[in-house]
Amino acid sequence: MSRLLKGSILVLLLWLVSVVTLPGCTQSEQNPQVSKPEPEQGLQVGKTAPDFQLPSLDGKTVSLRDFRGKPVMLNFWASWCGPCRSEMPFFQQIYEDKQWSARGLTILAVNLGESTETVKKFMAESRFNFPVLLDSKQEVGLRYNIRSIPTTLFLDKNGVIQEIKIGAFTGKADIETRLAKIAR
Repeated sequence: MSRLLKGSILVLLLWLVSVVTLPGCTQSEQNPQVSKPEPEQGLQVGKTAPDFQLPSLDGKTVSLRDFRGKPVMLNFWASWCGPCRSEMPFFQQIYEDKQWSARGLTILAVNLGESTETVKKFMAESRFNFPVLLDSKQEVGLRYNIRSIPTTLFLDKNGVIQEIKIGAFTGKADIETRLAKIAR
């Protein structure tokens, strides 16, 4: 074999070894626009909360997905539920607290099965003005497997469930402990 051919074979072998053994770029390194896959959807901690659309008290359609990029406190309740009623003043305090609004916190209180008129009257009489969504047919409640109210889910800015609380909160501090995990 000629020297030129041996040299070419050697260069080719070295090139092949370097291609096989050197780490390559991942697709996200090559293209920063490609994002990492979202966690699987589900109703457990660590999974992305399923999206839904519901009307708000003012008649606008709201999607959970609209709040991506913000931490969300998602509460399921009814006005006839005593424990639900007892925790609502704490929600109002959190809603009015500039510390939490500065962190982008969104509170979504999903009313299960009641009419718009009943919910509006309850909110007005109680002087609550945080966002309420109406699940009059309880379809979202069923989809979220809500078996007891109140139930509250804490979603991080990516929509991933970080904690689920079944039962009423005992005070604002009880809620804030959980909010600190999602609103950093």
